[in-house]
Amino acid sequence: MKYKKIGHVLVLNKDVEDPQRFLEMPGVETVVKLGFINGIKREPDVKILAGSNTETIHKENGCWFKLDVAHVMWSKGNSNERIRIAHLVEEGETVVDMFAGIGYFSIPLAVHSPLKKLYSIEINPVAYHYLNENVSLNKVEDKVQTILGDCSEFYPKNVADRVLMGYVGTTHHYLNAAMDCVREGGIIHYHETVPDKIKFKRPVDRIKAAAGECEVTIINQRIIKKYSPGVFHVVVDAQIN
Repeated sequence: MKYKKIGHVLVLNKDVEDPQRFLEMPGVETVVKLGFINGIKREPDVKILAGSNTETIHKENGCWFKLDVAHVMWSKGNSNERIRIAHLVEEGETVVDMFAGIGYFSIPLAVHSPLKKLYSIEINPVAYHYLNENVSLNKVEDKVQTILGDCSEFYPKNVADRVLMGYVGTTHHYLNAAMDCVREGGIIHYHETVPDKIKFKRPVDRIKAAAGECEVTIINQRIIKKYSPGVFHVVVDAQIN
């Protein structure tokens, strides 16, 4: 059995006998089982096993995140990637986060980087609500502009020094929008789940196809985590000129 603690909520990956025993763990008030994450809105399939309050506040990388685990997802496996991106951003940059969620990348960026402006786009109204809560909770209202909508339709054009595409599943469908966002010389951080044998070839090919006549320079390629047997979640940092 695997588990993770998000604020006061203990999240398990399967049903267990006597889930009440987990309430004896320090700081645990609610126990849930997490199933699949569904669709573009990244809605979790959650079953409450013990306790009742699924809304919590979680701290990670010196940032505060308010969320309801019954209604929005939390990916603990990406914590290192979130702080890596925050440390890459340079003074005065404009950044577009295409799949902001509750602020997984946006909040660490706004708190820890010297960026000038951050556009955070989210399609799920519940996640968007918590995104705004977290912008206020971390006191970064002066840096972040939130946008509710589909990031393939609602995005700023030709302004981004950096575009974050921290979503997997159908991320390549949004590459054309990312190319519209990024200015000349800007960088796209593109995430994808890919079979091992083509884990860095297919993402690069897709980026280059979307870039058209623009020159693409691959700055970095790295594995985030193993996604499933023979499949990896990878990220490619690509500069577009």
